[in-house]
Amino acid sequence: MTLIKNHIFCTEDLCAYYGDFMAIKHVTVKIPEKKVTAVMGPSGCGKTTFIRCLNRLHELTPGAKITGKIYLRDQDILKMDPIVVRRKVGMVFQRPNPFPTMTIYENVLAGYKLLGIRLPKKEANRIVEDALKKAALWDEVKDVLHRRGTFLSGGQQQRLCIARALAVKPEVLLMDEPTSALDPKATLQIENLIVELKRTVTIIIVTHNMPQAGRISDYTAFFYLGELIEFGPTAEVFTNPKDPRTEEYLTGKFS
Repeated sequence: MTLIKNHIFCTEDLCAYYGDFMAIKHVTVKIPEKKVTAVMGPSGCGKTTFIRCLNRLHELTPGAKITGKIYLRDQDILKMDPIVVRRKVGMVFQRPNPFPTMTIYENVLAGYKLLGIRLPKKEANRIVEDALKKAALWDEVKDVLHRRGTFLSGGQQQRLCIARALAVKPEVLLMDEPTSALDPKATLQIENLIVELKRTVTIIIVTHNMPQAGRISDYTAFFYLGELIEFGPTAEVFTNPKDPRTEEYLTGKFS
């Protein structure tokens, strides 16, 4: 197991089920703070299930359950209010999903509305501007804040979703293949943004795109059939994998 000095997440013997099917099998890992960790592996290996456990979205699926421990710093998130967990651990999904009836401004503040938090206008304005600047979107939308978010391009919509997640000041941002529905230019913008964001927030990203993982991640976790096969610095995992299954995946022998 790779030694991580400053970790933000720690799982111990984590298992995740859909009914009787075990999708995640006895995963113990430490996720480093303010780094980008790529979660990789073939389709159906448990990548998305794993990150959905980290903010307790997994248990929203009927029949789903989690066993083991998940610590955010020193707090067991399975004993915390899920709403508190999801404020600390934001999520950006595969396809951009701004709320269609909301303006750009309202989309950024949607997390506060869902939490029932009423903000003074001045504070709301500050949060919107700050979140959009962090998502590298402010200059593009500052004059159209009261148009619907769906008016934006796909890449802009995904950055709006990132701004929405950042607005509630999470400690961790989970990303489930956030560029798979985007063109190469928008993908590059999101990748550059991810590298910039790790200064202030920990990022865990599921990706099928090996070159992308190599470009933006500091650490890589390789999953296969629900097991964590290998975890370590991305450069080491990519150039000197310790498990033959990792090497086979990286060299394209299975996908």
